[in-house]
Amino acid sequence: MNFYSRYRFIFLPLILLLIIWLVYWVEIRYHLNFNNFGVFPRTFEGLVGILTSGFIHSGINHLYSNSLPIVILSSALAFFYKQKHLSVLLQGYFFSGLLTWLIGRESYHIGASGLIYFLASFLFFNGIKSKSYRLIALALSVVFVYGSLVWGTLPNYKEGISWEGHLSGFIIGFLISYFVKPEVAKVELHKPKKEDETTFETEFMQQFDEHGNFNPIDTAENESITTTLGTSTEIDWYFDESSRNSVDDEVN
Repeated sequence: MNFYSRYRFIFLPLILLLIIWLVYWVEIRYHLNFNNFGVFPRTFEGLVGILTSGFIHSGINHLYSNSLPIVILSSALAFFYKQKHLSVLLQGYFFSGLLTWLIGRESYHIGASGLIYFLASFLFFNGIKSKSYRLIALALSVVFVYGSLVWGTLPNYKEGISWEGHLSGFIIGFLISYFVKPEVAKVELHKPKKEDETTFETEFMQQFDEHGNFNPIDTAENESITTTLGTSTEIDWYFDESSRNSVDDEVN
């Protein structure tokens, strides 16, 4: 478990990728069709799809289009949320499928797109509400790379596309991000002062907390001025009587 914890951002995406490709390989190899294991909304038989639909894809192009986002977003989740990434992933997967079952059209909904939309939504909203520059940077990166995903949540986005699954993942990602406290890896920033480190550098670094968040110091309350009036030097006087007699003799 410690080994997984250390390399979780590698193992998690590889495991997910292996599962979806293995399922597709089994379909092709044995001429099977797993579409019936997708989410079929508002039917008892369709409930099983909540657990299985994310691993089923309609074709190689569908599988290719979902593979890279799954790797990138799940790796980011595992890296930045060490303690909570598995629980967040499982909750998001389950509730996204459940919401699709509730609001979807009467058709089989398959594919990992709902999970992708959940991950993108969660990483964005949870990062924005945090005060960590790392998570905010991650949120902005998600918008930059996957911002166009939002169009996939609109009805009739493309024929044959489950926009309900996309919308479900997006909504669940937003809701879970509200309840999950942002997790930030602790980084020690208060290093011992070096000989060549200036007072300004020290005061600047002290404005960062243990999580790396910037908290400016209120100079009006915390400024202190130390004035040095001077240093006293102790002087010892020694008087040699014989030296005085010698000087008097010369003067006379």
